[in-house]
Amino acid sequence: MLRCSNYLKSLLNKYFRFFFTTFTSLTLLISPITLANDTKLDILPISTYGSLPDTSQVKLSPSGDRVSMLRNNQGTLVLMTFDFKTGEKRYLLKADNVEVILNWYAWANDDVLLVSAAYPTRQRTTKYISTRLHKYDLTTEDGLKLLIKPKTNKNERTAQFQDNVISFLPDQPDKILMAIDFEIANKPSLYEVNVRTNKRKRIKKAKTYTTDWYADRQGHARISYGRDETKIFYKLFDNDGNVIRDLWSYEVFEKDVVHILGFDLDPNILYIRALHQGKYAVFKVDVTDKELKRELVYADDKYDVNGSLIYSPKTHAVVGLSHSSGNDNKTYWDEDYIAFKKALNKAIPDAENTIISMSKDLNKYVLLSSSNKTAGDYYLGDRKAKSLSYLASLYPKINEANYATKKLVRYKARDGLEIEAYLTKPINTKEGNKLPAIIFPHGGPMARDYSGFDYWAELFANRGYVVFQPNFRGSSGYGYEFEMAAIEGWGKAMQDDLQDATRWLIEQNIVDKEKVCIAGASYGGYAALMAAVKHKETFKCAASFAGVSDIELIVSNARNFTNNEVVKKQFGTDSDKLEAVSPVNFAEEIDIPILLVHGSDDRVVPIRHSQEMADELEDYDKEVRYVEIEDANHHLSVQKHRIQTLEEMVSFFDKHLK
Repeated sequence: MLRCSNYLKSLLNKYFRFFFTTFTSLTLLISPITLANDTKLDILPISTYGSLPDTSQVKLSPSGDRVSMLRNNQGTLVLMTFDFKTGEKRYLLKADNVEVILNWYAWANDDVLLVSAAYPTRQRTTKYISTRLHKYDLTTEDGLKLLIKPKTNKNERTAQFQDNVISFLPDQPDKILMAIDFEIANKPSLYEVNVRTNKRKRIKKAKTYTTDWYADRQGHARISYGRDETKIFYKLFDNDGNVIRDLWSYEVFEKDVVHILGFDLDPNILYIRALHQGKYAVFKVDVTDKELKRELVYADDKYDVNGSLIYSPKTHAVVGLSHSSGNDNKTYWDEDYIAFKKALNKAIPDAENTIISMSKDLNKYVLLSSSNKTAGDYYLGDRKAKSLSYLASLYPKINEANYATKKLVRYKARDGLEIEAYLTKPINTKEGNKLPAIIFPHGGPMARDYSGFDYWAELFANRGYVVFQPNFRGSSGYGYEFEMAAIEGWGKAMQDDLQDATRWLIEQNIVDKEKVCIAGASYGGYAALMAAVKHKETFKCAASFAGVSDIELIVSNARNFTNNEVVKKQFGTDSDKLEAVSPVNFAEEIDIPILLVHGSDDRVVPIRHSQEMADELEDYDKEVRYVEIEDANHHLSVQKHRIQTLEEMVSFFDKHLK
């Protein structure tokens, strides 16, 4: 049975050049960054929004002597490094995101980069993703190498996921700790892997009750994670691999859920995420305490606390949390970090400034700054020199003249529940002008939209459309009860919230009630199709990218994966109820134009959903356009696929709303 989840090609040819530019240094606390106040709106090419980021994932080596990043070369992602001391640029690899998808990369030490790649895989008719871990040693000319090689003489099974790093062992910079299920499917053993020599040594044998591990800051695997059907449980181990005690157990989607965030520098202090007054908060627990008493560390009155722990690269202690609060998406409780962020916010005012990478001595750092003037700019900083130098931008062509930006608003659903949403208006929209609009619900659905650059919303606004993105009930971030509305809730109140969002826009005199369409991707695509069934009087058209059309099919397909019982608990198993909220069964009732776009290589929502929806609509002679994009995946990871999808969407909306 497959685990649920979610070769990098040759070295970059010499013809591709990256111009590493450093602009005038900015003195912290003295020189704010300003842009010209030019607000003239230009209609930009779709490729401006549909292209992958120009630069992304900028990271410093532990010493701070090198910086690495991904560059977009006409749709191909290129991983490169720059050495500050020698001025040498090296182009390490490129990924097309078709045959192989670049998952993540990280510095293992000052010389070795680890690269995780995902590979589309098939077992009979079932499509899924496999991962492998590669290395690039900058001290050699070996190029990209597979880090974990199979031992055929040991009769090892082929593990689906081979990139699960449990710890970058702090006292052994040439070694990492990995969990891989070479012996028993979905039950990983622990391996110490030398990133220089590729040698690996099993240090903990697979346990039948364990599907993952958590290591402390010293690199010892201390907690096992297990799941039996829909029950989750954790066990605590000592440094010798012996079980000390059971920690927590709970049923998925129940209130007593515990998410482990990680250990503090003290190997007995553990950070967890659990409910506090109806919303998720962060607690500290001493695992030696028999009662496992919880000490509240951080809570947010308005939102669930999410994100991961932030560790000091120098001390390895916890200094904060990557949780959005106000205009900052990281929350610190370490005084030095708090003071540092205040200085950065003074240097670049009216912006969301995020420290995304720091050297081990905390001197050099990479800053990502975004605002209503930029989708995101990278800066290289030096704390001793008190300087900040511009490096690159996520989307260089997005600026104050064309960036519409989102506005947080709130509206009430028909039962009085207050719902947050993000409103994006075209630039220079005059008050009282009623414009065509697109309701754009997010995927998930147990996810949410945030502020910040959104290529879908910005493109549609650039074409003259109001874009409204509700965080309808069932979205995450607004407390336990709000999110649990998604459990067996598809097509019900969470669907009505989208119609109520449209009514609010009309009441505010923002949109023309005769010119409103609905669109989305994944769950958002489902919501668009269900709106065409349930609220066709409200919407003039509906567009779906990779949308679910048949919930029974989702439940049926889950039998091939280890999360089968979780899926059943999420959707239920009553066929009549599932049929009643599956758009494919109501094609005859749809009277508005439909656009269906789906990738042939979608391994999350199989293309069959859109194929069958299109067939049903065509059987009833409904107005439908079905577009199948060859090799496209669920996440539109390939630039040309993303651009093609956006072209179809814009053409569809222009036809029916203008």
